[in-house]
Amino acid sequence: MVGMISVQQVSMVLVAAGQSVTILDRISFIIPAQQSVAIVGPSGSGKSTLLGLMAGLDQPTSGAITLDGTDITTMTESRMAQFRREKIGYIFQSFHLIPTLTAVENVAVPLELNGEKRAGERAAELLSSVGLSDRMGHYPVQLSGGEQQRVAVARAFACRPPILLADEPTGNLDSATGAQVVELLLSLHRDHGTTLVLVTHDVALATSMQRVLALRDGRVESDTLPSSGETTDRPAHDTFINNPRYTAEHPTSELSSRFRS
Repeated sequence: MVGMISVQQVSMVLVAAGQSVTILDRISFIIPAQQSVAIVGPSGSGKSTLLGLMAGLDQPTSGAITLDGTDITTMTESRMAQFRREKIGYIFQSFHLIPTLTAVENVAVPLELNGEKRAGERAAELLSSVGLSDRMGHYPVQLSGGEQQRVAVARAFACRPPILLADEPTGNLDSATGAQVVELLLSLHRDHGTTLVLVTHDVALATSMQRVLALRDGRVESDTLPSSGETTDRPAHDTFINNPRYTAEHPTSELSSRFRS
């Protein structure tokens, strides 16, 4: 089976104080194009490490990761940077905006790196599309957390990548603002056919995705797909809500209630 994202027998082992620590242990899965996927699991299960490997931010100890038909585990750092600009939009929990650039300048950065002649105009259009037409000239410190994350989403989607990866995109936001950011990500997924993968601790937020991958101790504990003919979130939702161990580790937040109906 060919997918937009293919992870095959991926392991990540780090050495600390002379001892090997296994972060990911022979993980394999395939994500088809245009699917929305949540990666969940307790702290230390390897979620963010896995997402970073999928973005080419680090290389696995063993195994292969293929994005849109290209094996990224064998790429040089410079080639990976170029490939990432073309294929991947990455959204960090802590925004990672450049503090000395305005909102519109932050969004324009990947466009300029890609040689876009209308980088400024395109960046302004993107900020308008996320509801920040009146904040273009503001610096990150002058923006709220929700506004900074919307700038980050616009920047991630600036080059219209086929893959969007988000690491706890609502983790630093209040429930109302987090819901707005999630709806923005879902609208990009729906309107542009983007493959969306996000890491989250929120059970109901996770089950608003079409698929839920649960990690534990560096391995895939479960891989839940919606059943044919049923709503996309219900089968996965039932699986996690009825798992006392998982829900004890991931209490439902206020944000969750917005995705329950």
